[in-house]
Amino acid sequence: MYKAARARMRALMCGVMCRARSVFSVRSMSRDAGMVTSEYAMGIVAAVAFAVVLYKVVTSGAVSAELQAIVKQALDAKA
Repeated sequence: MYKAARARMRALMCGVMCRARSVFSVRSMSRDAGMVTSEYAMGIVAAVAFAVVLYKVVTSGAVSAELQAIVKQALDAKA
């Protein structure tokens, strides 16, 4: 009798927990459905902004002169 009651309780609890998991997963999926596109868009905007800043820094006069000096020194190096 004890084993049968325990098995029945386990089956009932599993049913309740499985239904709860499916309800929560459906709710969370429907709630976050539009988030993926906006996250990608924000990532792209941030990457483009970083690229613009990096381009401006690298093409500035001081940095450009330093980079040219480094390359010239590397090419003129004698082994």
